[in-house]
Amino acid sequence: MVESTLADVKTRIPELRQLLQKASYAYYVLDSPIMDDAVYDRLYRELQDIEAKYPELITPDSPTQRVGERPATQFTTVRHNVPLYSLENAFNVDELRNWDARWRRQLAPVDNVGYVCELKIDGNALALTYENGILTRGATRGDGVTGEDITQNVRTIRSIPLRLNAEAFDDVIPERIEVRGEAFLPLNVFKQINEERQKASESVFANPRNATAGTLRQLNPKIVDKRQLDFFAYTLHIPGLDDTSIASTQWGALELLQKMGFKVNPKMKLCPSLQEVAEYYEYWDTERLNLPYMTDGVVVKLDSFKLQEQLGFTQKFPRWAVALKYAAEEAPTIVENISVNVGRTGALTPLAEMRPVQLAGTTVSRATLHNGDRIAQLDIRIGDTVIVRKAGEIIPEVLRVLKELRPDGTEAFVMPSNCPVCSQPVVREKDLSVTRCVNASCQAILKGSIEHWVSRDALDIRGMGEKLVHQLVDKAVVHSVADLYELTPDQLCALERMGKKSAEKIVEAITQSKNQPWSRVLYGLGIRHVGNVTAQTLTEKFPTVEKIAEANRAQIEGIYGIGAEIADSIYQWFRIPSNQTLIERLKTAGLQLEASEAFIDSISEIEKFVSKTFVITGTLPTLKRDEAKALIQKAGGKVTDSVSKKTDYLVVGEEAGSKLAKAESLGVTTLSEAQLMEMLATDVTDVTDGL
Repeated sequence: MVESTLADVKTRIPELRQLLQKASYAYYVLDSPIMDDAVYDRLYRELQDIEAKYPELITPDSPTQRVGERPATQFTTVRHNVPLYSLENAFNVDELRNWDARWRRQLAPVDNVGYVCELKIDGNALALTYENGILTRGATRGDGVTGEDITQNVRTIRSIPLRLNAEAFDDVIPERIEVRGEAFLPLNVFKQINEERQKASESVFANPRNATAGTLRQLNPKIVDKRQLDFFAYTLHIPGLDDTSIASTQWGALELLQKMGFKVNPKMKLCPSLQEVAEYYEYWDTERLNLPYMTDGVVVKLDSFKLQEQLGFTQKFPRWAVALKYAAEEAPTIVENISVNVGRTGALTPLAEMRPVQLAGTTVSRATLHNGDRIAQLDIRIGDTVIVRKAGEIIPEVLRVLKELRPDGTEAFVMPSNCPVCSQPVVREKDLSVTRCVNASCQAILKGSIEHWVSRDALDIRGMGEKLVHQLVDKAVVHSVADLYELTPDQLCALERMGKKSAEKIVEAITQSKNQPWSRVLYGLGIRHVGNVTAQTLTEKFPTVEKIAEANRAQIEGIYGIGAEIADSIYQWFRIPSNQTLIERLKTAGLQLEASEAFIDSISEIEKFVSKTFVITGTLPTLKRDEAKALIQKAGGKVTDSVSKKTDYLVVGEEAGSKLAKAESLGVTTLSEAQLMEMLATDVTDVTDGL
């Protein structure tokens, strides 16, 4: 009796899951329900009951597993399998044409170019990993190289399939698939959330993008599920199969994403000319106000994957795509005060404190005035009516002053000659517009340095907010970031609004930060001009603090993407005695000041092929061409279709043809399959067995 019941259950569970998955796809993706809610609920409850009775039959892709039962204690940092690059911005049609002219200069003349236009959704990018068709990881964009693993929360988003539709691949799903897209809050849901928060006397979210970011980082997935996030997919990566094997164009990839079970933006368009791209952009400039979600521009991509591969990437952006942004919102307001902020590098930044005004979905009350030169250029004064905008819809800035509305008796603003925090004289750097406090003991510099050190992209010390940092500095408890690692719960308990449990948690978070990798420590040091991506690049070349400290300017500047100014800043930083003392103290405290062996090994393998361009011609003895291509790309190399002066290696098989002759005429190095495998230090049999 038990055996027959179990057999019936094993038959029923797949039926229920398939029905529920189809119903969920129709409702959340196609917006075309195929069953009543009551029917769905009944089937869902039946599946829940069966899985409760037979928990060994529960699988990760079951519809009942979307919302985890236990909140996460924290998010872990993960490295993206495929980096998430930023996009270059253009702000009008002329800049769009400039972008088009730039990429065309990189190639031989190209005819019949197609462009795919998609609305740029104002949300948060996600990286999704599917293994054998099952969602195994969802991560935030982070810095593009690493992000936070928020899989529990991603699973709650109903428009993200837990299992891919195998029919999209003729029932043979690739082993690993990477999908990129944007999580966002529909405007009606955003409004509802803020209304509920107001009733509960909670602070409201400034805009849907901030609400989305806050939701994705909730430790309790049940809260995430309640907020009803949505998702549009826009990029597909299938290792070894990104070109003509499954989809040869961006448009084809979007169609494939739909077949796989994803929602893509329904307003996308394939444009055969740049003129049609411009018309699409101009049309949505006004029509976007009628959309049920926020959008701030249009993403334009070359349709052909072949062209995308030939163009490649700059240090920051893909050459084959651009974000065509809409003009920032502008609004008038009144300057009530001009204050001066001192940053962690000692730079004095004047700020306009203004009567609050709504701008691009947020309330703006302060805007940067950059420096004394900008103040003089604007001739901005307290009491002036100004036009303020968001540059790139992110940073508020004063655009112009309406001098005809200036009240009588105003005075020109003059930058202070002494630091507003420590009262020491400030200096104006030669040939620069920056005024800087050079007092190393200035509390503002120390506070900024510690805030940077504990920030999410650096050592990520949870609980160390601005107020706590300011108390620690004001009460002379810490004088350096190294002092954080000597803090005790009793010292923290002596501060305002600090209980014993909170103090213990903060000390534990500080201790845990010792496990952060060398790249984060380097970024956390706050060396001028060294952002998190630059820090990652530097640690790949200098895997220990000793190596970067011993490097000369030429060695640092020799790294791709590192200019003379950055190199000089790094070189000078490591020559300052107090910084040398700091490094020794951090080393004693147990911070990671060298890369892990696994990281070093992975970098040394990649460096054999990085920045090298390969072409494959003819029939190889044992490898298929796409297998050889996948191996080269995995090692960091680039594979193109045509031989040119930029080609480093031609991999030659039987019946090589004209490519071999051209390579010989250009002096390009030729390789046999065996020589290629020797470079890869890989046995061919092992490779073909694993592909």
